[in-house]
Amino acid sequence: MPLYEFRCRSCDHVFERRLSHQDRHQATPCPEGHADTVRLLSRFSTARAQAVPTLTPCGAPSPGGCGSGGGCGGGGVCHTG
Repeated sequence: MPLYEFRCRSCDHVFERRLSHQDRHQATPCPEGHADTVRLLSRFSTARAQAVPTLTPCGAPSPGGCGSGGGCGGGGVCHTG
């Protein structure tokens, strides 16, 4: 079930609830008992194990460009970094 984030308009408390997709628009009271809540737009993030390579046009001057260990991977871009 998706996790939704809410804010209570009465006490400004921010809380989360797991709701089914069908129930996401139903009234969700805050833990303090107030009924006036609004669903928030949540920020989603992911962790990466390694950095994303920098892509530059082949032949373009760049630190560590195609001639420095990167390589033209087709499509006219150098994979560096």
